[in-house]
Amino acid sequence: MYVYDQYDQHIIEDRVRQFRDQTRRYLAGELSEEEFRPLRLQNGLYVQRYAPMLRVAVPYGLLSSLQLRKLAQIARDYDKGYAHISTRQNVQFNWPELEEVPEILAELATVQMHAIQTSGNCIRNTTTDQFAGVARDELVDPRPWCEIIRQWSTFHPEFAFLPRKFKIAVNGAASDRAAIEVHDIGLEAVRNGAGELGFRVSVGGGLGRTPIVGSFINEFLPWQHLLTYLDAVLRVYNRYGRRDNKFKARIKILVKALTPEVFAERVDAEWTHLKDGPSTLTEAEVERISRCFVDPAYQALEDQDATLARLDAEHPGFARWRARNVIAHKKPGYAAVTLSLKPTGTAPGDITDKQLDALADLADRYSFGEVRNSHEQNIILADVEQARLLELWGELRELGFATPNIGLLTDIICCPGGDYCSLANAKSIPIAEAIQRRFDDLDYLFDIGELDLNISGCMNACGHHHVGHIGILGVDKKGAEFYQVSLGGSASRDASLGQILGPSFAQEEMAGVIEKIITVYVEKRVEDERFIDTFRRIGIEAFKERVYAANH
Repeated sequence: MYVYDQYDQHIIEDRVRQFRDQTRRYLAGELSEEEFRPLRLQNGLYVQRYAPMLRVAVPYGLLSSLQLRKLAQIARDYDKGYAHISTRQNVQFNWPELEEVPEILAELATVQMHAIQTSGNCIRNTTTDQFAGVARDELVDPRPWCEIIRQWSTFHPEFAFLPRKFKIAVNGAASDRAAIEVHDIGLEAVRNGAGELGFRVSVGGGLGRTPIVGSFINEFLPWQHLLTYLDAVLRVYNRYGRRDNKFKARIKILVKALTPEVFAERVDAEWTHLKDGPSTLTEAEVERISRCFVDPAYQALEDQDATLARLDAEHPGFARWRARNVIAHKKPGYAAVTLSLKPTGTAPGDITDKQLDALADLADRYSFGEVRNSHEQNIILADVEQARLLELWGELRELGFATPNIGLLTDIICCPGGDYCSLANAKSIPIAEAIQRRFDDLDYLFDIGELDLNISGCMNACGHHHVGHIGILGVDKKGAEFYQVSLGGSASRDASLGQILGPSFAQEEMAGVIEKIITVYVEKRVEDERFIDTFRRIGIEAFKERVYAANH
């Protein structure tokens, strides 16, 4: 993983000192609320329903065991004993005291962490595939490119006050596990006919109040020109993006208003002033960053297919877990393991201080001292020896990480909702728990198969409900909490937005509504057909008829 040099460390420590003084002046009444707001947002500090929320940057989701232990300590000393993994692979603390936030930032700086640009109208954390560097279908490791973008975008003076927040994702594999088509900019690594590396560039994707799937405006951008082209995109957005209405200020609105073709023309025109300029990438610079992402000291191992098959027969629970939570690795004899943060009764994505400490120990003993956070709010040990999977499974069961539901209905993406967020129209966490309890039969869960269920507490769509195979949105109806259901969304390749099923439902109805939707799917599917494929084949009417016939 990337290691700070003296300049990185100096910059972070300077920011801590700066914010400590800003906080002191605010608490002393020397700065008004209006003056302090942009300063706290630049350091990841939000004001939520009951307490401040601090969002900690985790570049492209990668964490060391040292950093995990620091997060555990902060959760104990400054919070209520837990942290939360967000859909942008960051970590959030929901209960810090405002006057203690500078101390938290100082603690983070000791392990090369910070909260810079995790909020505000700037370029946020660049995200990628949680299996980057180990996936068998990978064309190129996207992490060096994420780090290059991070260094370019951090403290960039032109991008400190964009019309709205800005999100970039990079994918380096055949499968899109980074959801690039629903980002402001999505980058897909590709090779041309000559075998040269470049990027396919999507612009104008996003969710929120106006969900839009991005448009590809450049089919092959040579890697040398990555930053100059991104610079051109951001300059066009900065110049033409709306600032009079925050609900119409995202780049997706601009791309739609201009049309993707006209937007691309304006980017190309701007790029003529930047192409081959000082920001042009060199092989030496890419090599400098790439040296931080070399393979760990893998052993020369062989795949353990026969042994694992025997263990599956002896331990049905292990077999289930391995089927859902373990994927193939690029190196023989290794596997990548996803630790579920979605046991029933726990808010999706939450992890306690004790679990963080235990996770650090697991990372050291099983996976070269590193973990990754996923867009789906789980955690990955990316480099586990296959011969140690049974041993690891036993430890994960004791720690509550072994729920065998990755990619299944109860592996729910869920925002904090009305339990924490002042923007939310409705609670999200109780809905997630009710659905998990309704589908607690593992045999049935496995029979249903792959299904993405996403829950957002409001139209800001932090739970990405628009791109869930089943999406749930909290809405306000005359002061009461109701929930709107959509079907057919997908954040994968050829992304799609869900279609609204119909009128919304009361909280107590939701688990039953989802059960009826699943029943229609089970009745209508053909052999080995996923929920999303059945929906695309039969359409929404069969689901609508079943659900509303029983409710209205």
